[in-house]
Amino acid sequence: MEFRLCWCTVPHPYWLEKQIKRATVQDMSNDDNSALNRRDVRRRFDRAAAEFDTVDFVHATTRRGLMDRLTPVVIHPRTIVDLGAATGSATRALAKNFRRARVIAVDLSWNMLEQARKKQRWLSRVTTLQADATALPIVDQSVDIVFSNQLLPWVGDPAQTFSEVSRVLVKDGLFLFATLGPDSLSEIRRAWASLDSDVHVNLFPDMHDIGDAAVRAGLRDPVLDVDRLAVTYKDTRALFRELTAMGARNSLLHRNRSLAAAKRFQAMAAALDNTRDGGPLTLELEIVYGHCWGSGARSVDGEFRVAANRISVRNT
Repeated sequence: MEFRLCWCTVPHPYWLEKQIKRATVQDMSNDDNSALNRRDVRRRFDRAAAEFDTVDFVHATTRRGLMDRLTPVVIHPRTIVDLGAATGSATRALAKNFRRARVIAVDLSWNMLEQARKKQRWLSRVTTLQADATALPIVDQSVDIVFSNQLLPWVGDPAQTFSEVSRVLVKDGLFLFATLGPDSLSEIRRAWASLDSDVHVNLFPDMHDIGDAAVRAGLRDPVLDVDRLAVTYKDTRALFRELTAMGARNSLLHRNRSLAAAKRFQAMAAALDNTRDGGPLTLELEIVYGHCWGSGARSVDGEFRVAANRISVRNT
């Protein structure tokens, strides 16, 4: 099932809710060892929804970073999409900052959106929509701002998501995002590497690859910067308990699910615990912030577009 929504004639959020059905979520799997199982990602975040707000320290930190970067931008949006909205914390902040705008909270997880709906006030201009970021049921060039906090680590290859963002953004619309860089969770990678050579941790693209993917998708003038965040835990048990509560566990398509794999996980946790040297366990996260702009409609091969006001009139 595919459907596209036009937001320009929406009279009331309740009416809109009655028109929206759950978008079909497809498994965007492939043969790459770094590919994510999208259905597994959705199930993990569905299970994590109820506790997510109690363990969202990283999300809250990067959300504040994004909002700070948005403050000096002069823009008067009519429609904003919070892409990968989770429980809607950024959605509420966006609705507060842009009171005249319609804000659409989009997430793969229905349960996350249920939590977001609980935060809404009556007559709110916020709407929730379950959809995959790689196939958005939103009409072309209908969105002024796409805000995305820590979504990209859960879509695998960001190229499809960037293409969708480019498609739905109006010309000169803003895409603002935060994601993880390749140095994130290196402590866990090293612990696994002491046991085998398999891929156990999601692979995150670096800043330059992200910028290149954005340009190829038709977005323009990308600006990216990197920050570092150290997160401490009492021990590995506390770490993995929190990662589970966030839904941030291994969702790689080709991960090993055998009993032997479970034993290797225990061995990895022990190797990671040994790095504490009696103190807390510290993980370093590489945070990539970025923004770029919509280019408007993209021409298909063999098609040329000319603005009507540039067509001269010839008198005969």
